[in-house]
Amino acid sequence: MTNIHSNAVVAPNAKLGPNVEIGPFCVVGEHVELGEGCKLHSHVVIEGRTRLGANCEVFPFASLGHIPQDLKYSGEESRLEIGSNNIIRECVTMHLGTEGGGLVTKIGSHGLFMAQSHVAHDCQIGDHVILANSAAVAGHCIIGDHAILGGLSAIHQFVRIGEHAFIGGMSAVESDVIPYGMVVGPRATLKGLNVIGIRRRGLDRTQIKQLRAAYDLLFTSEGTLSERMQRVEEAFSGDERVMQIIDFVKSDSSRSIALPKNGK
Repeated sequence: MTNIHSNAVVAPNAKLGPNVEIGPFCVVGEHVELGEGCKLHSHVVIEGRTRLGANCEVFPFASLGHIPQDLKYSGEESRLEIGSNNIIRECVTMHLGTEGGGLVTKIGSHGLFMAQSHVAHDCQIGDHVILANSAAVAGHCIIGDHAILGGLSAIHQFVRIGEHAFIGGMSAVESDVIPYGMVVGPRATLKGLNVIGIRRRGLDRTQIKQLRAAYDLLFTSEGTLSERMQRVEEAFSGDERVMQIIDFVKSDSSRSIALPKNGK
């Protein structure tokens, strides 16, 4: 049974699934869709063409679906699409897309967005992603599944964060971060592999050893990056995770690849 507090303002055209709960002083706009079992605590504002999947929980003062903080935005009809089973904590902001980014901001499922974290226009956020307190993701970024962004970290526009990557707290990330990588620092550099994270994902010792060997060959051996990538491909062609890293590095991007501090 859907339960709407008497002090909430819900537009007549808003689409609410079964068993939705909307707390006091919430505002839900006319183009909003809330999936089954969503729960809005008090003082949540959801506007624009925003859709939440099933069983999302949104905490006080979160603001979802407002216009982007982009001076190029000129009122074009755009969307914010949020998957299922997300936890969106206090004062989180997520913005609509723009014409320059496909008109949509996409959030996956099973994410945890801690207090005051921010997802800007046109971002694509994967599944099982964690943004710790006050982590900020600028426009057009792509964040892979199971990535973790530490508290107060900042991600530059158009940066890609690979799957299972870890961003240290208070890091400023200007370059793409490889899958399974870990970056730290005020101008973040690659510190190695996110070993703790990949262990939690169930990789065994042999698989981790393979990743480490490939990492060393790619980032600490002699030769140009292209030459080292070729050697890694030849040595680890049968390892799906290693090839995932190589494909990521080869992909077109407007940003460089994050390297070790004394890397090549």
